[in-house]
Amino acid sequence: MTTSPADEFEVHRPRLFGLAYRLLGSAADAEDAVQDAYLRFSEADRPGIGRPGAWLAKVVTNLCLNRLTSARARRERYPGSWLPEPVATADGTLGPLESAEQRDAVSLALLVLLERLTPTERAVYVLREAFAYGHREIAGVLELSETNCRQLYRRAVQRIAAPEARFQPPPDQQAKLVASFLSAAREGDLAGLERLFAAEVVWWSDGGGKVSAARRPVEGRDKVLRLLAGLLGRSAADGVRLSVVEVNGGAGLVARGPGGADEGSATGPLIGVVAFEVRDGVFTGVRAVLNPDKLEFVGRQTATVRDGT
Repeated sequence: MTTSPADEFEVHRPRLFGLAYRLLGSAADAEDAVQDAYLRFSEADRPGIGRPGAWLAKVVTNLCLNRLTSARARRERYPGSWLPEPVATADGTLGPLESAEQRDAVSLALLVLLERLTPTERAVYVLREAFAYGHREIAGVLELSETNCRQLYRRAVQRIAAPEARFQPPPDQQAKLVASFLSAAREGDLAGLERLFAAEVVWWSDGGGKVSAARRPVEGRDKVLRLLAGLLGRSAADGVRLSVVEVNGGAGLVARGPGGADEGSATGPLIGVVAFEVRDGVFTGVRAVLNPDKLEFVGRQTATVRDGT
């Protein structure tokens, strides 16, 4: 019995989506790239494809390279801070995230840093770091020399090097911190919130020019607390509900407006996703994605999450 192109492709879809998302920082664009790859696969001479997984990875990578070139120009004109689209990861959407390195590889913090790279540098880095490709394999995907790939990888590592450790803490530690944040936020406990933030914390907001959001990063604990006080006051008045969700490999928050069929349901409109960066037991970075165009994918993922869970 011959396997249909659709059935054969579905075996590879999760891995291809994970690759495309890491390359693009956009779930919507990643879905489009994967669908384009399926169309090419369905029209290809499948018996002549020796290793479908490798063939598809090459197709997706090159589709993403084309998209990255145009995306860079759009992001240079983006109003305010640009942040990647958040993805809920507890269901394995981006593959196994069992180690600190795996979680870091899909964090919003790293995806922002990857914007420093050229499209080809980014492809080399992602294939090497996230998918353990050898330099010879990467050379085959990108049709470059192995020596060139090694140079591109070294350059990419240098360009995104952080002055301090970037790895997230163990999942249970971050979940505990986010739960403390949620409890203090609900109680309006600013003193409790203050203890959770590093003195040099930075808060980024991405409204995309479509909703109200700070256009510039808010730097320093005092300024972040003032921002939070205003946000929490408006959220309480508007009936916004917060829930804890694993976002890009670490505990984060989703915010939904009123509209659920029952109290505590998650069927109200998704209005924001917040991801946290943690070091030494406190939050050092907060990234709030508010642009509604960037919330569609994670909104579908979290539609059944209940208030406070």
